[in-house]
Amino acid sequence: MPTVPAYAVTSLTSPVTLSTIERRAPGPTDVVIQIAWAGICHTDIHMSRGDWGEPPYPLTVGHEIVGWVTETGSAVTKHAVGDRVGVGCMVNSCRECENCVAGLEQYCLAGPINTYNSVDRDGSITQGGYSTHIVVDEHFVLSIPEAIPFEKAAPLLCAGITTYSPLRHWNVGPGSKVAIVGVGGLGHMGVKIGHALGAEVTALSQGTSKRDDSLEFGAEHFYATRDSETFEKLANYFDLIVNTVSSQIDLNAYLGLLRLDGTIVSVGAPPGPIPVTLFTLMANRRSFASSSVGGIRETQEMLDFCADHGITPEVEIIAANEINQAWDRLLAGDVRYRFVIDISTIGT
Repeated sequence: MPTVPAYAVTSLTSPVTLSTIERRAPGPTDVVIQIAWAGICHTDIHMSRGDWGEPPYPLTVGHEIVGWVTETGSAVTKHAVGDRVGVGCMVNSCRECENCVAGLEQYCLAGPINTYNSVDRDGSITQGGYSTHIVVDEHFVLSIPEAIPFEKAAPLLCAGITTYSPLRHWNVGPGSKVAIVGVGGLGHMGVKIGHALGAEVTALSQGTSKRDDSLEFGAEHFYATRDSETFEKLANYFDLIVNTVSSQIDLNAYLGLLRLDGTIVSVGAPPGPIPVTLFTLMANRRSFASSSVGGIRETQEMLDFCADHGITPEVEIIAANEINQAWDRLLAGDVRYRFVIDISTIGT
């Protein structure tokens, strides 16, 4: 396949600029996707700026991808030309270890091959969705239900599944008392999905600016964490807390909100260690856990669930030449709630 237009970063401090990247020629099980929309995730910035280790440059990021199939390999059976499809945070795994066999490719024991900044099977560095086309093995390509508006589908491939997976794993349903910490790109999806699962959902945000939105998304309750009385009022209340923020918080204060055998799950990944006091865990047999994205089977389940329940992310559409401004606004918390790039504007 020829080079394709893309937006890339070339150093820790460089802006995102128009460039080109190489895509491999499709093999027998590969699907060629013309990208229509690509969501912007905070991980894109973390990775580009070396927050989790300096990546090889140039790097094209983006792991919330939807588009149309334009070509299929000779052995492809799951997808056909013209299908609406998506690609999330992974493009390959060993598919042989016990976790992969169980449909948990995100926990591949050999390490999943991420959509960008991973060593692909041909030895190249994977490049993400801020580009016009991508070539992906059919196993890692999702079907986008027609009921989901195409321009809103992309964030489901990360923000949607990242919150859906722990809610499902910890068996959230009617009678569950769930808190979502942070009402941002991930958190607003956690509120919507938790509500659709039948839980009593409480949204926890620093201030009160997102109170009305949170209640509209399905939260029964909203509390500002800057208010010290919040932690007194909600002590020993929740079965599950999903922490979506990617900055440091006083985790021990939030642990105090868990009832007996409650769990706090962090899906945001701040740089540096997270201090946890063992006695706070012991006090109510609480657990501190983490969760990655979902496997391919669970991600498709999430897409179908969202289609059935009318769940979509709140998005702001931007042109490709607005990516740098969008990154700045994301870092400033100025987005309600996910930026989505109109890929058709690349090069215009």
